[in-house]
Amino acid sequence: MTRTISFAGLAAVVGTEVAVSGWFEVGQDRIDAFAEATDDRQWIHVDPERCARESPFGAPVAHGFLTLSLLPAMLESALTIEGMRMGVNYGLNKVRFPAPLPAGSRVRARWTLAAADPIEGGLQLTWDVKIEPASPSGASVRPVCAAEFLIRAYG
Repeated sequence: MTRTISFAGLAAVVGTEVAVSGWFEVGQDRIDAFAEATDDRQWIHVDPERCARESPFGAPVAHGFLTLSLLPAMLESALTIEGMRMGVNYGLNKVRFPAPLPAGSRVRARWTLAAADPIEGGLQLTWDVKIEPASPSGASVRPVCAAEFLIRAYG
């Protein structure tokens, strides 16, 4: 479910988890398409038979950068900022991939607003985001990506 917050209200939610995205499927077709788009065809991503024989994961895993590239869509699925006329991806301060993401998994992102710093015409938003895989048992699992994501937001 998408949360709606006003542009003016962003400062009031700094330090809190603001939104959780919907689930995104990361199937082998998506992994293969990413491999083609980026010329990163390493066998641990695209060769299920070899992965079954040689990989410690037993199956293909998603590229870390594929997981990271889902951030804008995940944020859009989770949050609407009323009064924001434009948002620009400004970069990343930190990115880690603490756990592998097996092909066929579902993931979602948890968005905590760490800072909302004034810039000319808007705010620089610093998001602490964790991408977590679905757990069949419902138990807590390690995130597959943890990032500090910067967005320049203009109202």
